[in-house]
Amino acid sequence: MKFPVVVARSLVAMFAAVAVVAAAAHDTTVGEIAIEHPYATPSLAGTTTGAAYFVALENTGAQPDKLVRASTPVAASVELHTMSVDAQGVMRMREVDGIALAPKQSVRMRPGMGDHLMLVGLKRPLKEGETFAMTLQFERAGKVEVKVVVQTPRASAAMPDMHMH
Repeated sequence: MKFPVVVARSLVAMFAAVAVVAAAAHDTTVGEIAIEHPYATPSLAGTTTGAAYFVALENTGAQPDKLVRASTPVAASVELHTMSVDAQGVMRMREVDGIALAPKQSVRMRPGMGDHLMLVGLKRPLKEGETFAMTLQFERAGKVEVKVVVQTPRASAAMPDMHMH
């Protein structure tokens, strides 16, 4: 039995709509902070560290805020890190006491540049397609639990974006 073209197109549209709703459900807000698509990269075999990112952390409010800590059951600890290139062209990574979120601005996080969350003491490897919980603590907005998706970043996500806030 063949599906009529109209039924097949309706099914495709329905599955696309479900995918959009599922993706939107992955985003979270707490207070005036919008958290867009938390994700972690798959861990390398034999390593005990990993990294997590957000497509964006957006402060929609009029007051500054700051991500001050994070935790997850999949790692012993989570450190807030930043990366920069020094005068000699060497990339340096260092732990920071928080990630500032200016009013009406967003911070984008991507592999290989800027801010990220370092997952230290992984309790198991992070595998493509799985998810895990992470609790974020903001200075003003408070605590929120997010669902982190483990995925290999698209090539465009790993490329530096020179329009950073």
